[in-house]
Amino acid sequence: MSIEQQKIKVWDFPIRLFHWSMVGLLAGLWWTAEIGEMQWHQVLAYVLMTLILFRLVWGFIGSETAKFSHFFVGPKKVIQYALTKPKPRSLGHNPLGAYMVFALLGLIMLQLTTGLFATDEIFTEGPLIHLVSSDTANWLTWLHKTNFNVILGLVVLHVAAVIVHVVKGENLVKAMFSGYKYVSGQVTAPALRSPWLALVIVALLFAGIWLLLLGPVVSFL
Repeated sequence: MSIEQQKIKVWDFPIRLFHWSMVGLLAGLWWTAEIGEMQWHQVLAYVLMTLILFRLVWGFIGSETAKFSHFFVGPKKVIQYALTKPKPRSLGHNPLGAYMVFALLGLIMLQLTTGLFATDEIFTEGPLIHLVSSDTANWLTWLHKTNFNVILGLVVLHVAAVIVHVVKGENLVKAMFSGYKYVSGQVTAPALRSPWLALVIVALLFAGIWLLLLGPVVSFL
């Protein structure tokens, strides 16, 4: 490590917990679908819904590096970043990484929404399936299954990008565990919000999802 580098806390605990919880939940959702444990699949989906809703809220009122306004850039800047060599290091998400965040959040929200109308045509149906016709439900079920493959493709791409960064000397995996990055020059540490605020937000969101969706599923387990 260069003596000119300084250690700065970039990622708050709520963001780090969200990140690794999402990894575990996506793996669990894939596995429960594969083995036909659809009630547990729904439970995990509603927990993931809580986390995604939290991330959306935290993207507006959370820590500086978690805010969408901190890392959202226009397509021109993304292209410029992609063509720049060597690429400058970013305190938070770089422009390409930011677009990956938005893509994954959008696709996961689509996945959760279509799941509310999906059916396995045997035992399990989404809680809102009664609002659509059988043809629409079948189409949304197909979209639900197909979209998950798209999510897996983006996850593979994301992992590949992280590996490239590690090879080039920027260990993003370690940073997402510890919250710290080493940066060159004099850089002002980003403002981080209290994890207790995040806990209150998650608790309120979870309570709402429990009452509307999760509670009835758990009662049948």
